Amino acid sequence: MPVGNLGPEEVVTAQRDDDLETVTELFAEENVGAVVVTEDEEPVGIITDRDAALAIHGNDDDVGSVPVEDAMTADPATIQADEEAIEISRAIEEYNVRRFPVVDDDGTLTGIVTLDDLVATIGEQLDNVADTVEAQSPDYSP
Repeated sequence: MPVGNLGPEEVVTAQRDDDLETVTELFAEENVGAVVVTEDEEPVGIITDRDAALAIHGNDDDVGSVPVEDAMTADPATIQADEEAIEISRAIEEYNVRRFPVVDDDGTLTGIVTLDDLVATIGEQLDNVADTVEAQSPDYSP
């Protein structure tokens, strides 16, 4: 299954100059843990709820007014929409992150996939395998 078929197609996005207050409101309103920072419809950063929490820690200033650019991970690892789902696992190992903006051949943001999407996909595949085992082995009982 291609990566582009996993995860939500509607990605919650922000701009570099948005502030943390705006982004944390998006986390709550959209019930997401990451917001992709875009420029000309291409991902230039990603900010997670953890990034926002770390920006707050030890900051005595008005944290809500801190620009997203100061707390985001710039140049995030992305994954192509036409890659197979197993590539998520390889990307997680290579980049040590849980969320990947999905892009098309032009680098335009088309979605987002996460470790959770990979786990759900593996679970579906294991269900298919279990159905096959049960169909081919009538005496089998888990």
